[in-house]
Amino acid sequence: MAKAIHSMIRVLDEARSTAFYTKAFGLTVADRFGFDDFTLIYMRSPDADFELELTVNHGQTEPYQLGNGYGHIAFAVDDIEAEHARFESEGLSPRKIVEFHRDGALMAKFFFVIDPDGYQIEVLQRHGRYQ
Repeated sequence: MAKAIHSMIRVLDEARSTAFYTKAFGLTVADRFGFDDFTLIYMRSPDADFELELTVNHGQTEPYQLGNGYGHIAFAVDDIEAEHARFESEGLSPRKIVEFHRDGALMAKFFFVIDPDGYQIEVLQRHGRYQ
């Protein structure tokens, strides 16, 4: 059986990106590997094995073209309203909280935020299938 272990995104500025993911989601650097042409930074939450791999390509100065194929990565939180307020107070510019209903019941309650490189991140209330 396969196990998901990480998702990778390319970032321009290591310090800016690690600061964002630490401030927004409490991720910390688990490992950092420097190579001649690029650096890999693995970030994780203390309560999960899944990691976010940040790849910094040395010499890249222009923002990456995200294209129309990338969707988002998602994080589940215990209190969506408190997290939304915290994101606002941290200056992270979260979008408004949205609710999805299906068959008359709450399916998901969430908001989106954009990281320093333009990646969409969904923040979901722990509920139902989103644990």
